[in-house]
Amino acid sequence: ELQTDGNRSGHLQNGELVFDHEVNEEVIRHIAAQLAEIGDQFDKEIRAREVNDLVQHFLNENLSSEAGCKPWGRVGAVAPRVSIPSDMEKEKAMLVLAMVLTKRIANTMPSLLQRVFSTTVNYISQQLHNYIVRMVSA
Repeated sequence: ELQTDGNRSGHLQNGELVFDHEVNEEVIRHIAAQLAEIGDQFDKEIRAREVNDLVQHFLNENLSSEAGCKPWGRVGAVAPRVSIPSDMEKEKAMLVLAMVLTKRIANTMPSLLQRVFSTTVNYISQQLHNYIVRMVSA
């Protein structure tokens, strides 16, 4: 699995790095390039108002860790305003939208970076983990 810095998880064994899972690095790079391209297109179509609405949700200090994922339920509300190709899986669109919105929120309000990032990771882990595993193993 990828770590937040883009590297695969691993550990040292007898002084040598051993990866936890064997993954074709070229496949991962190809998938990442496709997601980045889709993200660039989505980014152009997301309105500032939608980003500002999400910023306001993250600024609410009363959000519990469980409620903290609720703003990502709003990703579905942004989706109809973005030109999602008809042949694209819903999960892929949601994954890319979550990542693009995370970037936009952090750029709008840098002090929210840690909170938004951890909420995004939780959302992806809870809602899209199986899709990511299928995408990488396909």
